[in-house]
Amino acid sequence: MMASGVPPSSGRKKALFSLEFLASKWAKLFFLTVLLQALACVAFESYVFGRFQFSLEYQEESDIDDRLKSQYRTIPTFLTLFIFGFLYMLFLTWDALRLKNTIQIIGLCVANLAIFVYAILQIDQINNSIDVLLREGALKPDEEDRNVWALCKPFLIAVPAVVGVVTVIMGGLAYQLYREFAWDILKQIGADYRMKKRFLHYQIYIALLKFDFFFFLGFTVQFLVIVNGLNDVELGLHVAAIPITIAILLCAAFFTRRENRIGVCFVILLYFGGLAYFFFKLVRIYQPGHSQDYDAVRRSLTAFAVLTIILIILTIINGFICMSNFGAGLKAHLLRPTAPDPEKEDANSYQMNDQKPTLPSRMTID
Repeated sequence: MMASGVPPSSGRKKALFSLEFLASKWAKLFFLTVLLQALACVAFESYVFGRFQFSLEYQEESDIDDRLKSQYRTIPTFLTLFIFGFLYMLFLTWDALRLKNTIQIIGLCVANLAIFVYAILQIDQINNSIDVLLREGALKPDEEDRNVWALCKPFLIAVPAVVGVVTVIMGGLAYQLYREFAWDILKQIGADYRMKKRFLHYQIYIALLKFDFFFFLGFTVQFLVIVNGLNDVELGLHVAAIPITIAILLCAAFFTRRENRIGVCFVILLYFGGLAYFFFKLVRIYQPGHSQDYDAVRRSLTAFAVLTIILIILTIINGFICMSNFGAGLKAHLLRPTAPDPEKEDANSYQMNDQKPTLPSRMTID
């Protein structure tokens, strides 16, 4: 309990940045597993990046054609995406453990599986890029530099090996966390089966929004950095799509939490626009006359586009389900009190399991 002389904001700040979410053994193990994976894989990717950059023969950018520029950018782009991906995974892990969100924990396991597939795809794509650069004389003439693929291959194979093992470990730990968090959800929602089901759909929806952001950004970064032949208007639209997407996802969570039907309908309409965009890009990747622009990242872009399409469809479905639950009492469980009593607010007041519902405390079983 907080002392009466401590202002409420101090308690909130302490809850937000404290490490109390790692109090349990399973939470510590889950977070440590994700952290070690990030450190190991980023180290492997960094070695590949450094070895690749050192082996390149310097050329004036004006002397390099667009096809060759794409091959130059492939490995740096992979490294950037992996660093962002693992850092974002760490953030989502902290967020899920802090909020005791079982659905997000399961989503992290699925996302790690997607990274595993992406890590496998990068092996062949980097091999192809190095072959092209070697044929074009873009590598230094030293034997070690011309054998850069042989030097990088073991580290590239190690990345999916590590991610694959970690995915299995995360699955086992997620089961333990599911059992551990079940009681906290019961304390928050009660034993009402229908209310627990509504809360489950809400958790799924919020988790999907967080993963939508990662896969959309991953696709856009690859598209902007590696793909050539974009005119200024198309390039500007893709750059502008990043902040617009962030705003849409934030609005989606805001409107759903406050059960604003008009806002949710507007956001779902934008989802359909995003779905059409990714279907268009998926066709364009293999369309004659444009497919050559995607040679350097065709497989990874296809994987990201397909995963993003699946996620958007699931998000739309859950958006409609959440909207159908409006007015059934879940809102009172989700919205925090606007003026909490300092005597009653503890350091964990920002955790979902400690939010105080305004509904009657009597528990009913349907």
